Amino acid sequence: MPDINRHQESFKTLSQLGVPRIARTVARMLIFSVIAVALFLAFVPWVQTTSGMGRVTALNPNDRLQDINALVSGRIEEWFVQDGMYVAIGDPIVKIVDNDPQLLERLNAERAQVDAKLEAARQNLRTAEIDKKRMQELFEQGLESQRSAEQARIRVENMRASVAEAAAELNRVEINISRLSVQTVRAPRNGVILSVNGGDAATFVSAGEPLATFVPDDVEHAIELFISGRDIVLVEPGDRVRLQFEGWPAVQFSGWPSKAVGTFGGNVQAVDASAQPNGLFRVLVVEDPEDRNPWPQGNYVRFGAKAQGWILLEEVTVGYEIWRQLNNFPPDFPGGHAQ
Repeated sequence: MPDINRHQESFKTLSQLGVPRIARTVARMLIFSVIAVALFLAFVPWVQTTSGMGRVTALNPNDRLQDINALVSGRIEEWFVQDGMYVAIGDPIVKIVDNDPQLLERLNAERAQVDAKLEAARQNLRTAEIDKKRMQELFEQGLESQRSAEQARIRVENMRASVAEAAAELNRVEINISRLSVQTVRAPRNGVILSVNGGDAATFVSAGEPLATFVPDDVEHAIELFISGRDIVLVEPGDRVRLQFEGWPAVQFSGWPSKAVGTFGGNVQAVDASAQPNGLFRVLVVEDPEDRNPWPQGNYVRFGAKAQGWILLEEVTVGYEIWRQLNNFPPDFPGGHAQ
């Protein structure tokens, strides 16, 4: 003890120095911050999400972008529409004429000839049936042989075959006339002509060739999201989704979707069983009818517009989610998804 006291007396200035107040304050702040961060990571909930980019489409395949095709082969005579024009159901789009202007007249003449052939075959059938009945009566009276009666029945069957053949030929000619008569292609429903793909009056088109691209009006929109295969196993129909449309300002808090601003609600409608060529899986999302913000109208969100979606999965702690992200692990399997 005497030695210690002697040394302290030798360093009187050092013994008079204390811990600075600012250091004590910083130490307390660091300790408090560590405790606060630990509590935050351990107890604050976080909603796991899997996000993906996508685009606006239609739920019904009949409402999606579609081609208007030529119904018959021929030459384009006249266009009734231009790019961006709105058309109503039944409005003419393009008129097509055959290269042979006399073809329709010749088909009408052929139909008249086949019609006369069919009438003659029917008349012969009626005569053959009368002859068959008469021969049967004579055979029963013993005035004609059985062979004559059988030949009468054979003639009736041959006449029936001739009638059927002429009827089939007439049906074929009428189908050709009907196809050539439908030379004006009309709009199948209300919508907008996105682009005209055909040429001018010198252009020859074949039956089934696309002439214009058509976007139907008043359709039910849907969103195609493309999700990584790491998380797709956890996505099921009915899962909630938050969406951000291109051109709409939004602030999305991935772990706290209730705090998001400018996003719209959706529900998973379907999940593809097979991946796309780029390795991502397509998820079809429809509007959530219970969300407070309805989706923008079609004039503001058009077909093909980009969208980003966050599919809401399980609720975990912030610490677990950070650990999962750092290790690039998939989200936990919920109880109903476990295999």
